[in-house]
Amino acid sequence: MANPKPVTLKNYAVAMAEKHSIAKKLATTMLEDFVGLLVKSLKKGEKIRISGLGIFQVRKRPARMGRNPATGEAIKIKASKKVAFRASKDLKEAV
Repeated sequence: MANPKPVTLKNYAVAMAEKHSIAKKLATTMLEDFVGLLVKSLKKGEKIRISGLGIFQVRKRPARMGRNPATGEAIKIKASKKVAFRASKDLKEAV
């Protein structure tokens, strides 16, 4: 089975514009603003709960020891942050 083509923000903007009878440019701007607000909230460390979709939050990963796969040498991996997503029950059941 071939990899399906990814759906982009632009694809969603076009679909929303058609469904709600608004300009594509307006739909694109609204979606870009929504993504911008999500990023801003995540930078502040806020947890974002979107009903029917799930929860986005930033998780801290502590520093740890790892290995260089090429040489086997022990290396220290710095502490970092990552964005985590936990799907809602509705989304899990839908897929």
